[in-house]
Amino acid sequence: MNNNEKILKLNEMIKDSNSIVFFGGAGVSTESGIPDFRSKDGLYNMKYKYSPEQILSHSFFIDNTEEFFKFYKDKLNSLKYMPNITHYTLAKLEKKGKLKSIITQNIDGLHQKAGSKKILELHGSVLRNHCIKCNSFYDAEYVFNSKTIIPKCNKCGGIIKPDVVLYEEPLDDKVYNQAINDISSCDMLIIGGTSLVVYPASYLIQYFKGKYIVLINKDKTPFDNYANLVINDSLGNVFKNIDL
Repeated sequence: MNNNEKILKLNEMIKDSNSIVFFGGAGVSTESGIPDFRSKDGLYNMKYKYSPEQILSHSFFIDNTEEFFKFYKDKLNSLKYMPNITHYTLAKLEKKGKLKSIITQNIDGLHQKAGSKKILELHGSVLRNHCIKCNSFYDAEYVFNSKTIIPKCNKCGGIIKPDVVLYEEPLDDKVYNQAINDISSCDMLIIGGTSLVVYPASYLIQYFKGKYIVLINKDKTPFDNYANLVINDSLGNVFKNIDL
């Protein structure tokens, strides 16, 4: 089958399904202009004094807080970006009652901006931030627009930490267990924009017991043989042709 025939097949599968879960990676947001991590133009291939893996670790946040926020504000500020066709189509599928939930590895908040409600953020979100001393909540605008490099709590003066899962930190058990529950009870799983080489993406798929599993990614993944349908194309090219 060519990609056009595969997209027709995808539409048939969506029509035949009542409980769809979408599992998405960085490729969902690259078409909004947000760089991914591992491609040739991704953050991991840019030259910094420290590697992104180092900077985005819990120990670096504690020991080099100012350097952490220089990188964080420069490279992870998603407030200036807008959702793309994939985000909007998923929101419409949810509104129609077809889409049960979105499980995302992204922290950019674009699914919320597009109107989706049921979002399981495995790696947290830039939209939520808390003071590490008094736990007061702050939105993304407060953190990214703070006059000092390190954002400080206006109640107790504590450092404000983004609610993103850094290296060396565990995933949120509640979110992860809900993702397992949603995947194990849906009848269709659409996986898009992820290479499926990083935990927990590669691990969660084993819980799927439904009818259709679809993989949409520009490149091949280690799990292509598990899927009923594999489309090697950009998410935008596929989602602009989904029947709503």
